[in-house]
Amino acid sequence: MVNRGAFIVIEGLDRSGKTTQVATLHTRLEAERIPVKLLKFPDRTTAIGSMIDSYLRSQSELDDRAIHLLFSANRWELATTIEQLLAQGTTVVCDRYAFSGVAFSTAKGLPLDWCRSPEVSLPGPDITLFLDIAPEKARERGGYGEERYEKEELQRKVRSIFSEIAAEFDQKAWVTIDAGRAREAVAEDIWNSVSPLVTGLTYPMQRLWGR
Repeated sequence: MVNRGAFIVIEGLDRSGKTTQVATLHTRLEAERIPVKLLKFPDRTTAIGSMIDSYLRSQSELDDRAIHLLFSANRWELATTIEQLLAQGTTVVCDRYAFSGVAFSTAKGLPLDWCRSPEVSLPGPDITLFLDIAPEKARERGGYGEERYEKEELQRKVRSIFSEIAAEFDQKAWVTIDAGRAREAVAEDIWNSVSPLVTGLTYPMQRLWGR
């Protein structure tokens, strides 16, 4: 089988340093001459993404179930693209994915199984890196509170649900990293976790939640 790219997802609470670490990893992969594509969810450039953006900026209101399904649809918009990139040997680095959608919607009171169901069979990550940080520490970082979900109480609930989701995966597929440290230390932990994968994988792409 021809080597395929690795699918790497970076998750975390708001202001955990995801965007910085995704950019750092992207730059390092390019420096190593590894073909790489950077994706971010929600993708606010699509028609669905523009509706999500308006909601997150508190410029519109939507039912919790409706916004959850929009987030899911936004991921499905790019599912085929992810599959094609991986098949071509391109590593995909993703800033947030289905796990965020499930965690945030469940934290708002929707049933976990219901939140997970529209995500089943999406392309499955080869590794998910969860940047763990206490909400009170995240609150100290610049820009906190600018969007709808950046509330400390909600972030605590989200953190707890991420822990539940993590328990479903083995330690190689889900890696929790202390994001309260210096960014260089976090970046090195991320690199040590992903470097064995990015030289090319021969096993088939997985499907999220095994279906």
